[in-house]
Amino acid sequence: MQCSWEEPAFCDSKMMKGARRKKSDLKGGKIEKMVDHLVNTEINSQRIAAVESCFGASGQPLALPGRVLLGEGILTKECRKKAKPRIFFLFNDILVYGSIVINRRKYSSQHIIPLEEVTLESLPDTWNAKNRWMIKTSKKSFVVSAASDTEREEWIRHIEECVRRQLRATGRPPTMEHAAPWIPDKATDICMRCTQTKFSALTRRHHCRKCGFVVCGDCSRERFLMPRLSSKPLRVCGLCYRELVAEKRKEEEREPEEEGRRQPQQDLAHSRGTTYGASSGEDESDKSDEEKDGGSAGSWPTGVEFYASGVKWSSFHS
Repeated sequence: MQCSWEEPAFCDSKMMKGARRKKSDLKGGKIEKMVDHLVNTEINSQRIAAVESCFGASGQPLALPGRVLLGEGILTKECRKKAKPRIFFLFNDILVYGSIVINRRKYSSQHIIPLEEVTLESLPDTWNAKNRWMIKTSKKSFVVSAASDTEREEWIRHIEECVRRQLRATGRPPTMEHAAPWIPDKATDICMRCTQTKFSALTRRHHCRKCGFVVCGDCSRERFLMPRLSSKPLRVCGLCYRELVAEKRKEEEREPEEEGRRQPQQDLAHSRGTTYGASSGEDESDKSDEEKDGGSAGSWPTGVEFYASGVKWSSFHS
C-alpha cells in the first residue's frame, strides 16, 4: 500500500495554514483541545494508518485508543558521520522517526520515543546547520535541525506541550538524567581524551557511551554495564570508567554489608568482561543507529535545498 501522506514542502498556503498558528494558539490547553477534537475522527485513523503503511512490516503498530497524530515533517538529524534527513511524526504520547527509503512511500528503521521521557534544549546555529535543538532522553540524545526558525519553534512548542500533558497524565516527574549525545566524527581529528592519537584510515574513531566523546581505542578499552542504556556492557573512555566504578563503589557502601561483600568483584569483572582486544576492531556497541540501519537515506529526498526560504518541510494538524 502506498503511503498517502503528502510532503509539506510542496503544499499550498491553504493546506499549510494549520502549521502557521501563532504562539498564543498553543497556550491554555490548545493541544488538549486538538487531541479531543481529533481522537475519534476518521481522518486521524487514516493518517495513522498511512504512517503504519509507510513503515510496513518492519515498524510497530501505531494505532492505539486515544492516540492522535498531531504533526509530521522532515528534519535533519546530526548523525555520527554527517547530518541526514529523517521523517518525524509527533503523536500526543510518542515521537516516531525513521529513515526515508522512498519519499512519501516507504520508511525504515522506526524509532519510538515515549514523550514523558523527552527533554528539549535549544542550540545555537553552526556554520553548516541552522535552527537546531537537542532531543534528550535517558537512553538516547541527538540533535536535529528544522528548515526555518518558525518550524523549529513550532516543533518545540508542540513537543513540550505534549510532554507536559503526558507527565500530568502519568504522574511522573520530568526526566533528570539524560544520555550524552555523540560528538560527530568530523568534529575532531585527534582523540579527545589523550589528545595525542590522530585518527586515520587505520586508526578508527570510537565513542564513549557515558560522555559521547570521540576517542581512540587505547583510551576506550573498558566496558561498563549501564542498564538504562543497554543490557550489555558498553564502551566507555578511561576517565568515565573510573568515575563509574567510583560511583558503583559508593552505592555498594550504602548497601548492607553482605550485599557489599558479594557484589563488587562480580560487577567489576562483568564491567571489564573479556573485551579488551575488541576496541581496535568492530563490536556491536560501537555502531551508531545509522550503521546498524545500514546507513540508509544519506541524501535528500528532493532536489529542493533544505534551508530554502519559504519552503515548508513540516505541518501540524488541526
